[in-house]
Amino acid sequence: MSQVNHTPYRDLHLLPIAGAWREGSAPQSLQVSDPYNGETLLQIKQATRDDLDEAYQAAQRAQVEWAMIGPGQRSAILHRAVQIFDERREEIIGWIIRESGSTRIKAQIEWGAARSITLESASFPARVHGRILPSNVPGKENRVYREPLGVVGVISPWNFPLHLTQRSVAPALALGNAVVIKPASDTPVTGGLLAARIFEEAGVPAGVISVLVGSGAEIGDAFVEHPVPKFISFTGSTPVGANIGRIASGGKHLKHVALELGGNSPFVVLADADLEQAVAAAVMGKFLHQGQICMAINRIIVEDALYDRFVERYAERVKALKVGDPSEPDTVVGPIINRKQLDTLLSKVARAREEGARPVVEGDVRGQLLPPHVFADVTAEMEITREEIFGPLVGIQRARDEAHALALANDSEFGLSSAVFTADLERGARFARRIKAGMTHVNDIPVNDEAHAPFGGEKNSGLGRFNGEWAIEEFTTDHWISVQMTPRKYPF
Repeated sequence: MSQVNHTPYRDLHLLPIAGAWREGSAPQSLQVSDPYNGETLLQIKQATRDDLDEAYQAAQRAQVEWAMIGPGQRSAILHRAVQIFDERREEIIGWIIRESGSTRIKAQIEWGAARSITLESASFPARVHGRILPSNVPGKENRVYREPLGVVGVISPWNFPLHLTQRSVAPALALGNAVVIKPASDTPVTGGLLAARIFEEAGVPAGVISVLVGSGAEIGDAFVEHPVPKFISFTGSTPVGANIGRIASGGKHLKHVALELGGNSPFVVLADADLEQAVAAAVMGKFLHQGQICMAINRIIVEDALYDRFVERYAERVKALKVGDPSEPDTVVGPIINRKQLDTLLSKVARAREEGARPVVEGDVRGQLLPPHVFADVTAEMEITREEIFGPLVGIQRARDEAHALALANDSEFGLSSAVFTADLERGARFARRIKAGMTHVNDIPVNDEAHAPFGGEKNSGLGRFNGEWAIEEFTTDHWISVQMTPRKYPF
């Protein structure tokens, strides 16, 4: 790893709009705060619809030249961005901790994931392949070119802001597109401004990347409706994603979408599973980043023969987790992102009690710290089972047998990630294939993301796939060009 010392990025209260770092044009400012201690980190003047239009128009102009740059040069810029990730590792991790309330453990994981997708994307410029197809017309050659889409709009969330921004931005840039980013208001730095600084330092030309920090009411719909972007990449809640899909497919200007939405991940423990390994995985898969992950375990489903032992051991492990300052290296559970989210979680805790779930782990709120809450004897009808939780709260269901466990796992409108634990790997694989989800992991947690493997969901968990060759498909389009080499005879 490089030991180059960099001056930390400055002026992160400014927005890169149309090739210049400046304040947004809105009169109101966004206060960015540390979720753990409430410290104000930044004040950012927000963007308006005029700023949005300026950014998109500039991106459209800049993209033409960016796409004409040779694949080797674009690849070199992406490799330079990876180098900057290494050189600025601690600076980046520090921002993730302070802005999103991530524990150091989670921040390190996120830095690694964002770096990995950037490195994978550096290979994309040389992996875009066209085709020559035969023709039924004498003297004709059919060519299929893979071309950039043009301008990509990226809307990123607050939970893994750096990675889930980078997961779209790095492939889009590598494949010759320009990018306009709208980060979540809780995480504008890690959700957009850091990426813009990194790619600018790496050599991406001015105007190719813009970042718009602004309220959804002001620029939310306009961000999608604008005629310039040909593709909208959104990661966030299912209701918001469904609205974006409606606008993109039913508005005046049709455009491609990739939607990575909510999850309700089942974690199935069959009777022959290794108890200690299953418990360890269930602790990590639930409480990483306080459970504020779309892939996080939402429903623990345990076959009857192992149920009581699992509940007892799981409760023991969870009670031992450290809750507190996310900057301390041994903290496992840090703060909830904001007060609104905390209040929603507290209502879910109250509702679980009202519906008859049995609490086995509880704790009192301190500021925005919510200790883990574990409920046993949860049924399929309870709210804690039906809805995405997005916090350090989980219910454990009892399954009569393997068939019942599968039915419980599939009893959801969501289908993002999932997991099953068993001593028989092929039994696990057979079980996994019957789960209706985009991703299923045998003897591992549902929280997995590898830069070369397809990431995405089924049912109401989204559309499209990220990473690797699937990203190449998403961020490019086919252009059929036929060449008539000899004069064609027409019937009239």
